[in-house]
Amino acid sequence: MLYMKKVGLLIFLLMLVPGTLAAVSDCDLSVAMINQDPYPAIPGEYVDLVFQLNGVENSNCGTVTFELVEEYPLIFDPGKTNQVVINAGIYKRDFGSFLIAPFKVRVDEDALDGDNPIEVRYRYGSNLGFESTSFNLNVENVMAEFEIFIKDYDILTNVITFEILNIGGVDIEALTVEIPKQETITLHGAKVNIVGDLDSNEYTTAEFVGTPKDGKINLKLTYTDPVNKRRTVEASVDYEADYFTGQNGNESKPWYFYLIYLIVIGVIVRYFYGRHKKKKHAAKKHALHHTS
Repeated sequence: MLYMKKVGLLIFLLMLVPGTLAAVSDCDLSVAMINQDPYPAIPGEYVDLVFQLNGVENSNCGTVTFELVEEYPLIFDPGKTNQVVINAGIYKRDFGSFLIAPFKVRVDEDALDGDNPIEVRYRYGSNLGFESTSFNLNVENVMAEFEIFIKDYDILTNVITFEILNIGGVDIEALTVEIPKQETITLHGAKVNIVGDLDSNEYTTAEFVGTPKDGKINLKLTYTDPVNKRRTVEASVDYEADYFTGQNGNESKPWYFYLIYLIVIGVIVRYFYGRHKKKKHAAKKHALHHTS
């Protein structure tokens, strides 16, 4: 009798299996990447990725797990999950029968320009394995890099001229150069100079009026990148007065030089004044002699 019950239970379970398998096989999921912001993504910065998983309205899918695979060039912040888990059939979002899965991730600093493959995967029901789909993450390094030099300094006018070279691979717009308050230079005018557009591997100059001292002069360069974002880069350049003395006769001289200069000028003036006075006296004497 017990044997018959076991056989009956086994037959009942076997009858359920095809139905269960049919229910799972009715689950048809598909995924699409519907947004990347910014586009292109920038190495070392964050990017927002949004995926849409279709088919989750089918309750036959059971528990659905969707995840963005954390592999190069994507990096998740510590504590951030790369998974979304829902129960299919009862999930609704804005009256839609699909799952929206947003992720905010950082792009590897060494990510290459162009399309970089990324992977998402999902599983449903009692399935232990994942189904995966690949998409392309578009990456471009839109950040400029600069080399700064001091081209000239005129001690008579206090005009200091900086030379700025864009060594990055992108053209930039609306470049401004700012000299923040610091001990190595005292400005006598505006602290910001609007330079304008600067193409890759081109240079421009920016002039300021100020009195520099030996040491590092710090600058802030702000520009608009190719994705229309304003960026600020801090840079510094060494100033050494010795390189700018003697230019155009502008060498700084000790105080006694000017004292000697004034004495010499005084002697010369006194000599010519005395000579002129003697000539005038002699002419007057000569005139009196003729009248007598």
